Amino acid sequence: MKSNRPKSRENSDTPKPVNIYDVAKRANVSIKTVSRVVNGLPNVSTATRTRVMEAVDALSYRPNPFARGLASEQSFLIGLLCDLPAAGSGYMAALQMGMLARCRKDGYHLIVESLDAENPNLVQVVQALVATSNLHGVILTSPLCDVRELIEALKASHTPFVRIAPDKPLAGLVDVRIDDRKAAYDMTSYLVGLGHRRIGFIKGPADHGDANARLDGYCKALAQAGMPFIEELCVQGLFTYQSGLDAGERLLSLKKRPTAIFAGNDDMAAAVLATSQRFNLKIPQQLSVAGFDDSLVAQVVWPRLTTCRQPIEEMAKVAVSILIQRPTEDGASERLLDHELVVRESTAPPGVL
Repeated sequence: MKSNRPKSRENSDTPKPVNIYDVAKRANVSIKTVSRVVNGLPNVSTATRTRVMEAVDALSYRPNPFARGLASEQSFLIGLLCDLPAAGSGYMAALQMGMLARCRKDGYHLIVESLDAENPNLVQVVQALVATSNLHGVILTSPLCDVRELIEALKASHTPFVRIAPDKPLAGLVDVRIDDRKAAYDMTSYLVGLGHRRIGFIKGPADHGDANARLDGYCKALAQAGMPFIEELCVQGLFTYQSGLDAGERLLSLKKRPTAIFAGNDDMAAAVLATSQRFNLKIPQQLSVAGFDDSLVAQVVWPRLTTCRQPIEEMAKVAVSILIQRPTEDGASERLLDHELVVRESTAPPGVL
């Protein structure tokens, strides 16, 4: 008699999930070797590691981070902590893309948390996050990377962490950044070289170390050129598009307008482009606009933004790599990456207003 029972899973057409045994068989290595490679552990030759990773890619093998954590007594989760106002910025999006790419390379996962830097319970919130998620390590962005109480709490709990673009270096810590001061100096000097003498500047948040460094660079370039610092030309922003609209409105409403505006990031610079339309100003014939970061927005607005490129995704990858390698105080250092001036269609010698 023919059985009416449904086919077993083994006899069905549904493909079985790839496991570590499949990878080991394809790479012709032991299961233990596969485990060492996907866990990022040492004592595996370069040739063997390459062969295993080729098998992982070919089979689309994705290790279970929780099972791996139980087996190796470590977590494969990395936490990115950012300030609430910056969470939706182009800069933060680029950071996340770089971190995700680097995490996937070694089978790690990324957790992103937006936090209020002014929350009096910030330290307790982060401590709870680290404890409940069993994070392998934490990446701190500005201004969180300069909160001393938070830094001391992470050190006390022996939680590895890396700071991106902090205000000042601290002994025993690993930082990843560019020279924001020099980058802003270079951009301001470029605008001066075009012939601009009234250069507006839109600052970032006062509690962001990179924002303060960029302001310093702007001021230094003016002084170097023998130009005075004019207070009305320096306007507060928050690294957000809306703050760029407000700051642009203030600068362009001045009786004597600037002929160029240098915004502390691309989001604010893009907002200045939008505001200039309300004042019927042609870019760059009547107003030059420059930004900072070279995030995606700098390349999709028109005219495209002249900006100071910082290798955001590369900075993110370096930060993750440091955490995977487990930084120690003995190995603490500063990783300084290069910036680059990118000249596009939004800047030109000053015209007639």
